[in-house]
Amino acid sequence: MREALFYEELSDGKVKCNLCPHHCEIEEGNYGLCKVRQNKGGVLYTQTYGTLSSIANDPMEKKPLYHFHPGEMILSVGSWGCNMACPWCQNWEIAHDKPTVQKVDPDRLIDLTLDRGLEGIAYTYNEPITSFEFVLDTSRMASAEGLYNVMVTNGYIEEDPLKLLLQTMQAMNIDLKGFSPEFYRKRCAADLEIVKRNIGIISKEGLHLELTTLIIPGENDSEEEMEAQCRWIASINDRIPLHLSKYHPAYKFNKPPTEDESLLKLFRIAKKYLKYVYLGNTTLQEGRNTYCPECGNLLIERHGFRSEIIGLKDKKCDKCQAEIKIKL
Repeated sequence: MREALFYEELSDGKVKCNLCPHHCEIEEGNYGLCKVRQNKGGVLYTQTYGTLSSIANDPMEKKPLYHFHPGEMILSVGSWGCNMACPWCQNWEIAHDKPTVQKVDPDRLIDLTLDRGLEGIAYTYNEPITSFEFVLDTSRMASAEGLYNVMVTNGYIEEDPLKLLLQTMQAMNIDLKGFSPEFYRKRCAADLEIVKRNIGIISKEGLHLELTTLIIPGENDSEEEMEAQCRWIASINDRIPLHLSKYHPAYKFNKPPTEDESLLKLFRIAKKYLKYVYLGNTTLQEGRNTYCPECGNLLIERHGFRSEIIGLKDKKCDKCQAEIKIKL
């Protein structure tokens, strides 16, 4: 255990967690909504410091990050816990259950990354915000060693801890669950406006940012909602990559998988507003590759998680010389 950051003591031995917008008020011996932050003796502790459920070498495209070091491998680590309640969770075994874990301190994780010849660490699989202290310490140490840091997150965090993380993160993929406040409230136990605020902050700070939306039949797949979502993203930056991912039944949700026709329909709507839109978790050929938004030249060709840089030279399209903001 490790004492948590961002909490305050209340009366009668309670503590209030201020890490995420839930602001859980936790009685002695109890946990917050994430099930990993516990009140013990009037002190808030994190149960996930250095307790990892998964360590793997992953392609960057699996995060998914298509415009950040394409084709590279990254050390990916996850713990357990989440501060949302999505009933279709694709990683529910570690997000909403307590899996078998191993103890790996930050310095050991840095050594593993260097020993494997990798250049960065991704905090992913479950929700890394719930392991805030571990992610913060590890990312600081990684930065000192010249490694980059990546988070795959739901973006549900308060502004002060977010800005602290932004000091050592180089890229984030935020899971934008949908674009209906009611959907967020009913299905995710969260507030869409907080996630939108954080996306705006991250983009303004200049951090590399990509977004992913899992398309769930009958839940967040309306044309009107996708139109609104993509108009809003474009108002921030129309070059933020958006990944539309195919849903498969999981956890408490047994609706059939997203139909390819629905994915393609929403893909084409998104392309009206955004320069870079991709399809994930599907065998469809469309929505894999990266093309120059100015002349249509093929820049990066993808086969599954394997990428080949075709038309980029010195961060420019080799056909029309347009500047392409892809971190190589």
